[in-house]
Amino acid sequence: MSVKRLKTAVVGTGFMGRVHLEALRRVEHVEVIAVVGRQLAAAKSLADAYDVPAAYDDYHEVLKIAELDAIHICTPNATHYPIAKAALEAGKNILCEKPVAVSSAEAEELTALAAAKGLRNGVCHNLRYYPMVQQMRRMREAGELGEILVAQGTYSQDWMLFDTDWNWRVDDKASGPSRVMADIGSHWFDMVEHVTGLKVSSLCADLQIFYPTRKRPKRSVESFTGKLPTAEDVDEVPVTTEDFGAVVFRLGDSARGAMTASQVSAGRKNGLSIEIYGTKSSVTWNQERPDELWIGHRNMPNQIIIKDPSLLLPAAGKYADLPGGHSEGYDDTFKQVFRRFYASIADPSATPEYPQLADGLRQLRILDAEMESSKSRAWVDLA
Repeated sequence: MSVKRLKTAVVGTGFMGRVHLEALRRVEHVEVIAVVGRQLAAAKSLADAYDVPAAYDDYHEVLKIAELDAIHICTPNATHYPIAKAALEAGKNILCEKPVAVSSAEAEELTALAAAKGLRNGVCHNLRYYPMVQQMRRMREAGELGEILVAQGTYSQDWMLFDTDWNWRVDDKASGPSRVMADIGSHWFDMVEHVTGLKVSSLCADLQIFYPTRKRPKRSVESFTGKLPTAEDVDEVPVTTEDFGAVVFRLGDSARGAMTASQVSAGRKNGLSIEIYGTKSSVTWNQERPDELWIGHRNMPNQIIIKDPSLLLPAAGKYADLPGGHSEGYDDTFKQVFRRFYASIADPSATPEYPQLADGLRQLRILDAEMESSKSRAWVDLA
C-alpha cells in the first residue's frame, strides 16, 4: 500500500533552517518542496544544496501552493507571529521555532487561531526528546523518583562572552525583549515541567546585561560562528537584552527549584544540565553527555546508565532509533519531533505527541513573569 508523501517548506536560511532541512531528510514520507529566504540567492543556494526544487524570497507565495501540507518557521523571533498567522489563515499546518512570538498576546492569538482552524501546530522544544530525558520522565511517571522535592540546573553557553560577539538575537527588534531566557532558559523550563509533570507556580528572577554596548559587524554574521571582526568593521550599539539570568522558583504546591541561564560562561558550548531530586531517588542529565543518565540513591550505590533502547523503560525506548553504544544527539531530537508532527498530519485522529503552540504560550508566560520579577525585584505568581 502506497503512503501519501506530505509536502513541506522551510522558511529561513540560517543555522536553524539548515538544521530543520537536515532532519526533514530523515523523516519518513515527507518531501521538502521549497526553501524561503529573505534573500533569494541564499534561498536558492540552500535549496540546491539539499535538492529542493524551488526557492522563494516571499513566504506568501509558498502559502499559495495548494498541495503544501505544512511549513517550518526558522526565522528571527519577531517574524514568527506574522508568518505563523499567515500560514494558519491559509490553512497550513505549522512547526515553529521557539519562542513562537515575542509576546504572550501574540502567542494567545496564534493558539486560538490554530484551534479554530483545526490545524496541527508544533513548537520546536526539541530538547525534550533526547532518549535519556524521556527516561527521566518515564521514571517519574512510574513512581521511581517518589514525590519531587527539588529541581535545579543550568543552561550555559559561551558564544556571547566577548563584546565583539554579535548575533541578531542581541537586537530586541529581531529577538524581542529577552535574549538568554527566551532563547535557552525557555528550553530548560520546558524540560523541567515536562520531566516532573509539575508547573512553575511562582518565581523570583534576576537578569543581567554585562555588556551595555556591543560591537555589531557591518556584515552579516551567522549564529555560533565565533568570528571576531576588526575595529573598522563594527558599529558600537546599545544592548537591552540580557546576557545572564538566575531564577528561584516554586514547582507545583511544594517542590522548589533554582536555575541559571547564561551565554557568557567560558568553555560551556551547549551546557544544559538538569537535576531532579525526589523522595525515593534522583536523576541528573547533561546535554553535552547525552547518552548518560546519573541515578542517585540514599541507601545503595549510585548508578550511571548508558542509552540502550532495549534497556530503557518502554515508553522512553521509542525515542531512540539506534541500539546501545550508538550515540544519538542534538540533530536526532529534531527528527523525533518532526516524525511525530507529520504522523499527526497523516492521521487526523492521532493525539499530538509533541510540543504545541499552547506549550510555547506557556513559556512566554514564564518569560513575562521573569522579566516582571527582575524589574520589580520581587516574587511573581503565575496563573
